Order: sequence, then C-alpha cells, then structure tokens
Amino acid sequence: MLTDYFRYGIQNLTKRKMRSWLTMLGIFIGIAAVVALVSLGQGLQKYINDEFEKMGRDMILIQPKGELGAPGTTTPVQLTKEDLDEVLKVKGIDRAAGVPVGTIEIEFNDVKRYAFALAMPVDDSKEYSVLELMFIQNYGIELGKEIEDGDARKANLGHYYLNRNLFEKNVQLGNKVTLNGEVFEVVGFYEVIGNPSDDQNIYITRDAYYELFPEKKDVYNIIYAKAALSEEPSQVADRIERVLRKSRNLEEGKEDFTIQTADSFLEAFNVILGVVQAVLIGIAAISLFVGAVGIMNTMYTAILERTKEIGVMKAIGARNNDILLLFLIESGILGFVGGGIGVLIGMGFAKLVEIIATLVLQTALLKAYFPWYLIIGALMFSFLVGAASGLLPAWQASQLKPVDALRYE
Repeated sequence: MLTDYFRYGIQNLTKRKMRSWLTMLGIFIGIAAVVALVSLGQGLQKYINDEFEKMGRDMILIQPKGELGAPGTTTPVQLTKEDLDEVLKVKGIDRAAGVPVGTIEIEFNDVKRYAFALAMPVDDSKEYSVLELMFIQNYGIELGKEIEDGDARKANLGHYYLNRNLFEKNVQLGNKVTLNGEVFEVVGFYEVIGNPSDDQNIYITRDAYYELFPEKKDVYNIIYAKAALSEEPSQVADRIERVLRKSRNLEEGKEDFTIQTADSFLEAFNVILGVVQAVLIGIAAISLFVGAVGIMNTMYTAILERTKEIGVMKAIGARNNDILLLFLIESGILGFVGGGIGVLIGMGFAKLVEIIATLVLQTALLKAYFPWYLIIGALMFSFLVGAASGLLPAWQASQLKPVDALRYE
C-alpha cells in the first residue's frame, strides 16, 4: 500500500508541474542556504581541528591578558625571559618557547606596508624546538630556502608577497626589501598557510629582530609550551598558572595573563561557530517557513480539486487514515524533492565559495565539507517539513463525508 501511495502522490504532482515547482521554490532555497552555510561552517571547523592536530593537542598557549587578537598588539602587560624560565621548570613541561612578534614596516618598489615580524628559530636548542615543530614541520618553504643562523640581513616572507601584488608587483627571490629602514634580502617564501594574516608574516632571525626592536629584548608576545606525552595538558596548564601567578606576585583571579590549551581553544571556537551558524540557519529558516506555507496552500487547493475523488475512494472502502496518509505522503514528497534540489544547489554554492576563496582570496579557511549526516539530515528534514505542512489539509480531507464529497462541484 505504501508503494501505491508514493506512486499515486508522484503522479498527482507531475500532473501539475508548474504548481509543484513553484511550491517547492521556498523549500529548496531554504535547504540550499542551510546546506551551504552548514557545510562551510563544517569545513572551517574541520580546518581548525586539522591544524591543531598538526600542531598537537598537547600545545599550551600563554599570552598577556588583553592580547587575544593578532600577535603584536600593543599591551601594557608583557611576558619576559623570566616567565619563560619559570614555565620551563613546571612539572610536565616537555618544551617551551617564547615568540617575539612585532609590527614592522616593509617597503618594496617605493610602496610601504605593515605586517608582523616573527623571530624564527635557527638552532637546535630546547627553547626553539617548539617553534621548529610549529613553523618548519607544518608549513614549509615553497620557494627558496629557510633563513639560517648568521643570516642577519636575510628574510623569509609569507606566501602573499609571492603572488598578490602587494607592492604593485610581486616580490621575487633575491629582491631587497626594507624593514624598519634596514635592507634585507628575500631568500625564501613560505607555502600557503590559509590565514591571510599569517600569509603576510615576515620571518627574520632573532638577532635581526632584536636589532630592529631593541626595546623588546627578551620580551615575548606569546609563550608556547608542550606538555609531556604522559601528562594531561589541562593539568599542566593549571600548574603553569600557579607558578606564573606566584612569580609575578598576583592574586588568584587577578592574573594579567591567559593560558589556553588546544582543547580549550577548540571548545571556545566551536561554541562561537555554533552560535554564528545557529543565527545564519535561523535566517535561512525564513525561506523554509515560506516554503511550508506554500505546501500547505497547494495541498488545500489539491483537496478542493479532488474532493469528488476523495468521495469515490471513501465510497469503495478507503478509511480516514488512508486518505490522511495519502495526502501526507504527497506533501512530504513535495518537501523531499524540493530538499533534494536544495541540497544540490547548496553544495554547488558552497564549492563555488571555496573556489573563490582559494583562487581569489588565497585562504584555506573557507572549505566546503559535506558529511553524510548533513545530506541525509537535510533530506529527512525537508520531507518532515513537507509532511508537517500538509498535516492540517490532509486531516481535513480525511474527515470529509463520502456523500458530501461526491456531491461537491
């Protein structure tokens, strides 16, 4: 019987093609918006998770309070070599490294811009090993070579300088750029990281950094720590907080620094992303509501047109439940087909955004990701929206008396 109901519902919809397409319009616009937004959000979430997997879930980030945005932001609070030494003494710390970051003026082709300069590791000391893990193993040089110890007037640049015409022409290997008034030779370009800010970073040796920023000697914007394999990063982070609070003479609750583990950062990020996605999906749900109203209106019209048909079915033995199920399936098919078209449109739009982001913006943050549960969930949801929209008209159709239905003109 169910097979017959579905076949009968599809036949009725195909007889009224224009009305069916117009009815489904609101559904597939809404579903397309939901699929596109959720897939891009899932792609961003997957990208961030993958990056932290590369870096390691055992990483701990220590920053001055107030410097939670881009590194290099001016803040009255500073982390120093003494803080790094205290962190290295904490039980459960495998390695730790201080990262000096400063805003620098870069000039090329008589055009000036500003970017972040990072002091790169150039030896195998324990302090630098975490930075080697972060920058060298995760993101390698695409063109040229990495700076080495003694390269006081050489620099590596982020990928943006290689092909984004930031100075009205691209920087090339061997070109000279001016950093805070000092001339440096470009010896290498890093591969695409995906974050526009990171792809504009400038990497120089620590000695060169301190020559350009003498006031920042042994001052760090970030301290990265790596928990030992046998340790729980959150517990190590608590120990670091107690040690730094004591060494900086601070009361509990009045810390002038923040400590984040990779897991806590991901948790906070996922909460924020979830709120943003919920708001955007809520906006997209307006189209679904319009589509649901359209399905309800179409089903009312179908019942009026087929009142005699309902009377005939009841006269030959159809029960109220049969009529109810028949019209519910028909309205569900409207929602399902509209949802299927919406899924395809949403996937296409999300991939288009990804292509534009990759080719034009050169960022890997906007990637479309289509987990199976997103597709199946969207199709099931669209069927339920359609069936729910047709519930009231279907119930009214099931309550028609056979004699009244047969006499309807």
